[in-house]
Amino acid sequence: MSSLVGRDEDDFNNRAGLAKPPVPDDVQDAIRTLIRWAGDDPTREGLLDTPKRVARAWKEYCLGYGEDPAVHLSRTFEEVGGYDEIVLLKEIPFQSHCDHHMAPIIGKPAIAYLPTDHVAGISKLARALHGFSRRLQVQERLTAEVAQCIWDNLKPQGVAVVIEASHSCMTARGVSTPGVIMTTSQMMGVFLEDERSREEVLRLLKS
Repeated sequence: MSSLVGRDEDDFNNRAGLAKPPVPDDVQDAIRTLIRWAGDDPTREGLLDTPKRVARAWKEYCLGYGEDPAVHLSRTFEEVGGYDEIVLLKEIPFQSHCDHHMAPIIGKPAIAYLPTDHVAGISKLARALHGFSRRLQVQERLTAEVAQCIWDNLKPQGVAVVIEASHSCMTARGVSTPGVIMTTSQMMGVFLEDERSREEVLRLLKS
C-alpha cells in the first residue's frame, strides 16, 4: 500500500469502503474557530481535514450519550452453584473527558458487589462503566452513577466502586503536575452499613 502521508482521510476511507457520515458545516466551523483562537491557521495543509477528524473523534468519545448503561445489566444468571461471596472486577481501563476543560480522564476502576441469587456477566460491568464514562464527566459523579446503576439493576446486598484516575486538566495544564492520581469511592448496602463487610471488600480492592 502506498504512503498515506498527506492523503485526504475521507478519500482513503471512501476507496476502502469505510465511508463515514458527513460532519455538519457548523461543527467544522466551530473547530476551525478554536484552531484560529489557539494561534494556528485552519487553512494550512496539515489542518484542512482536522475539523472533520476532531468532530468524529468527539462523537466516538461521547458514545455514552446514545446508550442506556442499565441495558448491559438486564441479563443475569442464576446458576452460580450456591456462590454467595463478593464478585470483584479490577483494573478496568477507561477514558472519559472532564466537564470543566473537556480534557481526558484516564483510570482503572474496581467494581465489587455482593450478589443475592443472581450475577451479571463480568464484561457487562465494564460495559456499564463505559456507558457512563463516554460522556463529559466529573469523577465523583461517574463513581456514583456506576454504583447506583449496579444497585438498581442487580439488586445486590452491597456495591463498592473505587476509581483511581489521572486528570489531564491538572497534569497537562494549570498546575501541570504529572503523576497525580485522584481516588473516589462509593459504598452501598452492606458495604456501607456493616463494618466487617466493608473491611473485607476494601481488603480485596487493595490486594
